Amino acid sequence: MSDTDGIHDGQRPKGVFSTLMADGDWLYTKGEYKKAIDSYTTALTLKPDDKTCFVGRAKCYLKMGQSDNALKDAEASLKEDKSFFEGLYQKAEALYYMGEFEFALVFYHRGQKLRPQIQEFRLGIQKAQEAIENSVGNPSFVKLKIKGDLSFLQKDEDRAQPIAAIQHLTTKKKQQTLKTPKSEKTTKQLLGEFYSDKKYLENLLKDEDLVKGKTKGGEQLQDVIQGCLTYLDTCTEFWNQEKPISAQEKERKLMQQKTLPSTTSDPAQFLLKSLDDIDAELTSGNAEGSLKKAEEVMKIVQGWSEKEVPNKKEVLGSLHSCIGNAFIDLGDLGKALDHHQKDLEFAKQCKLPDAMSRALDNIGRVYAQIGQFSQAIEFWEKKIPLVRGGLEKTWLFHEIGWCYLELNRHEEARDSGVRSVAAADEIADEKWQINANVLVAQSELKLGNFESCVSHFERALTLAQLQEDHSAMNVIQKALDEAKQHLPQVKRVHVYAKLCLVIIQKETRGQRHYRQLHCNVTGTWWCVKSDF
Repeated sequence: MSDTDGIHDGQRPKGVFSTLMADGDWLYTKGEYKKAIDSYTTALTLKPDDKTCFVGRAKCYLKMGQSDNALKDAEASLKEDKSFFEGLYQKAEALYYMGEFEFALVFYHRGQKLRPQIQEFRLGIQKAQEAIENSVGNPSFVKLKIKGDLSFLQKDEDRAQPIAAIQHLTTKKKQQTLKTPKSEKTTKQLLGEFYSDKKYLENLLKDEDLVKGKTKGGEQLQDVIQGCLTYLDTCTEFWNQEKPISAQEKERKLMQQKTLPSTTSDPAQFLLKSLDDIDAELTSGNAEGSLKKAEEVMKIVQGWSEKEVPNKKEVLGSLHSCIGNAFIDLGDLGKALDHHQKDLEFAKQCKLPDAMSRALDNIGRVYAQIGQFSQAIEFWEKKIPLVRGGLEKTWLFHEIGWCYLELNRHEEARDSGVRSVAAADEIADEKWQINANVLVAQSELKLGNFESCVSHFERALTLAQLQEDHSAMNVIQKALDEAKQHLPQVKRVHVYAKLCLVIIQKETRGQRHYRQLHCNVTGTWWCVKSDF
């Protein structure tokens, strides 16, 4: 084995790990948390001590309501580096959602001390303090007395490990919770719209025949329903600790007295909430509401100084992106393009790769929608070096290839399609494997490479059959049948050419009777035996 083989073997796991990490990040942003966890878990088999991977998986666990698993991963990310601020933040978040507000506050403070410029730590401190006050009252009214066990003041090495203390306290609190069940009225107020779901699940449990059944995955329906009810009970308990009913009623009365929300007191919190609201409006289909909200927020931000908002340009870029997306949904592509180009300008000024990738993506999308495919290709190709993850890569190459196909540049379309196929195969995404193979097949058909065209259509059809996508199967089958019509003519030409060569090879020398035979393939005349 050569020396270069060893080098490639060492580089391959590194490349696979990076791909798995990027896929996990992309799936997390898409809200596919379970798939993201699988990707991070596979990555950890290659690098078991990677702290960034642990943080990524912890974020997914939190989104799925698995705070215990999130805490374990956050602890693992801090094993080698206690000052890793991302791990500290995830640990604080996990503790907060476990209802351990006091411990969460400790780690929010620790993170802010290390990274004072990060707004999330300050917001964490604020919400943890608020939750503590809601649970036990304002700490300014509590007087501490020096008595009892002061072992906590011992040296660090003599203390109990924080995770053990947290687990002990959590167990104790759970036992206390079971002894003090809440009234149905309190539960209804805490759960809100989920209360009807809780009652529905409780009624399902009473159906003895139903609970004996199993899901397609083999799980007992009774276990599934009971798990959902347990989760709702956990949420009820957490919300009651975070903000008891008395505190909620007090806050509601204060909100009713205010006509407008305060923006100057806490710009960071205002911006985070506003961006979430803008995105929620657009996702729900209310593009006009999203646009109105984004324009209002932009006016407010433009009036702030960079001292008040250090990342003002970054925020303005995000708002331009939101406004551009709203205009796309409203069909005003000219204004959409203007705002996405402004987003790109801010991203370049701030040197933000993710923001640049976002802007280039949206600009290419607008150009493609208005039929300016060359411009779309130009901006999408600039995005290629910024792509993170196989899923984004296969989508991007597919869109570039589709634009080339529209421009009748079939060789470039095929090449982009092949790259899309390779990216889709790497992440084993059957949906994009179908799309990419169809693109290659269409390109090969235009180039006259009928055998390759048929091969790619057949592969796409097989994948569609595995997914039981009947609409895709019908469309691909029709295209495949049309492509196959070109094959017989090609085969007859090849057979005729071979026949001519066979006749020539079988010529018997010394015979007197010969006749001429014309080869339509080579355009030449051959003299062959007349009685053949």
